[in-house]
Amino acid sequence: MSKSLKSAAKAKDNDLFGAPEGKAKGNAKAELKVAARGGGAEAGYTARDIEVLEGLEPVRRRPGMYIGGTDEKALHHLFAEVIDNSMDEALAGHADFIEVELTADGFLTVTDNGRGIPVDPHPKFPKKSALEVIMCTLHSGGKFDSKVYETSGGLHGVGVSVVNALSSRLEVEVARSQKLYRMNFERGHPKGKLEDLGKINNRRGTRIRFKPDTDIFGAKAAFKPQRLFKMARSKAYLFGGVEIRWKCAPELLKGVEEVPAEDKFHFPGGLKDYLAAAIHADTLVHPDIFSGKSGRNGAHGACEWAVAWTADADGFLSSYTNTVPTPDGGTHESGMRSALLRGLKDHAERVGQGKRAASITSEDVMVGAACMLSVFVREPEFQGQTKDRLATAEAQRIVEQAIKDPFDHWLSGNPLQANKLLDFVAERAEERLRRRAEKEISRKTAVKKLRLPGKLADCTNSAQEGSELFIVEGDSAGGSAKQARDRKTQAILPLRGKILNVASATKDKLTANAQLADLIQAIGCGTGVHYRQEDLRYSRIIIMTDADVDGAHIASLLITFFYRQMPKLIDEGHLYLAVPPLYKLTHGSKSVYARDDAHKDALMKSEFNANAKVEVSRFKGLGEMMPAQLKETTMDPAKRTMLRVKLLADDREGTADSVERLMGTKAEARFAFISDKAEFASDDLLDV
Repeated sequence: MSKSLKSAAKAKDNDLFGAPEGKAKGNAKAELKVAARGGGAEAGYTARDIEVLEGLEPVRRRPGMYIGGTDEKALHHLFAEVIDNSMDEALAGHADFIEVELTADGFLTVTDNGRGIPVDPHPKFPKKSALEVIMCTLHSGGKFDSKVYETSGGLHGVGVSVVNALSSRLEVEVARSQKLYRMNFERGHPKGKLEDLGKINNRRGTRIRFKPDTDIFGAKAAFKPQRLFKMARSKAYLFGGVEIRWKCAPELLKGVEEVPAEDKFHFPGGLKDYLAAAIHADTLVHPDIFSGKSGRNGAHGACEWAVAWTADADGFLSSYTNTVPTPDGGTHESGMRSALLRGLKDHAERVGQGKRAASITSEDVMVGAACMLSVFVREPEFQGQTKDRLATAEAQRIVEQAIKDPFDHWLSGNPLQANKLLDFVAERAEERLRRRAEKEISRKTAVKKLRLPGKLADCTNSAQEGSELFIVEGDSAGGSAKQARDRKTQAILPLRGKILNVASATKDKLTANAQLADLIQAIGCGTGVHYRQEDLRYSRIIIMTDADVDGAHIASLLITFFYRQMPKLIDEGHLYLAVPPLYKLTHGSKSVYARDDAHKDALMKSEFNANAKVEVSRFKGLGEMMPAQLKETTMDPAKRTMLRVKLLADDREGTADSVERLMGTKAEARFAFISDKAEFASDDLLDV
């Protein structure tokens, strides 16, 4: 870590947790007092305090601005930036294969047979090669206009330079004009000049080998083979003209299922193959997948889609722009929703059911719809550097025009199945209107399952007694929980990220929050003065989050929500916390699970011999646990451990004060609490 970055990190720690005991802490308090009085503050703030960050230093200082953070998702975003450049070469017609290799030393290598990064001197920086400029300068690249790439995933010229800045070492090899070149970098800085390695035959393209910097991502940061494998395979689905070759060191695959050491991905069927693999076990309302293409892959205005309606599973919409995933959707998804809605309503008019279909909305159409959408647009506009949401207005028109007519023909080609689909969607609309009219949730029988808002996978038990609702963080954990549950008595509601902090939110924000609305509607008993115990749909509401700091934060937000909005639910003993394991201890055929470090140490002594070589595995999160493991350790009533949330009857005022102080709108109250408790913070916490 650079000296400047260490200083910034140390200053941040002092701000959050209080300075160390002694003189430093006293000085900090004195400075706060001076600032509060306003006296002499100007003298300590001069031109010397104004920093000018050059080169790639802004990336290392604030990685979150460029890759969204320093967590596991951000770490794997580095791979996305590199492989997206190779995919751009494939889309432009200059590459037909990409190789991805993860080695035991933690290095990840991405190779393509495209044109290769230019190595000649740059006109603006004649003493530097174009390769060095691209790797070491933000906002440099060949994708700012359409002369070199008609469409591409890169927009701002920061992707590969960000990877370089956040890698402890990065090596680039370029094969161009039958010559091989190489250049090495460390933490964004060149380690020597561009090397000319001489003549080479039968090879062209770019090879980038890099290792994430532990100073940025943490000492234990490492690529996950299963995540890289899925990301690489998805790229092959998005462009049938490319073959992606996968290779991973066998020692990294111990305990990792469904990831081979070597594989090849080539899917001429594109998104239709992708969707068929994703829903292979689901029952379809219409037996066929609606799929098609418009334009040419890599061309301005091209579009590819695949849609199927599942009768017994939650729907989803996975979208991509120029092969870059857009998990937060955007204008292209709006175009698909509009086209499908218009097409289904037009079909209803043709078969004399226009009146019944009049109340159908795009949300009704998307219930149970499993969708894949990929668009290619010139100079797309995204919200943020991580490109999670597409903002290009033209994309909506492109997608809507591309899908509407083919969807009409698809429905007309099999009118009996099309009518079945219309009935399915119309029922969803009728259910929605009935809930609005009744203003309450009523449980239906297992014969006719009620589709509640959000991604709730309901249980079949129609009674409150014995029914459980597990609130889990994220779709990955939700998927594992759905497979691990007892469908008769256990319902699963995945939440996306951290919910709204109701203790500091305004009433308007609370009312407008869709995620909380889904949660309230799923539970069914109302909030505040409208709380009705008899309408509670489950006897236990169980918060099930990862056994880490983020999981604890999400759990605290949920407890705050129930405390503020449904205090009687807590008083009646309906709120619980699941206790998932943090460790798995294995020796031979024997395996036991530990909740935390103290429990692990106790089990090591009580369950294994002193000389036994016990393999200790740490779970990163619920989503990484196999469904059988999650069921055995956390969800099976016969084996699990749970904590019931209770309010201290003799200290109601103290509880209210603690919630307001730690979760309310007054930041200074939290700062005072952290300062008072700083001596109890461990070194590990201060290093976060």
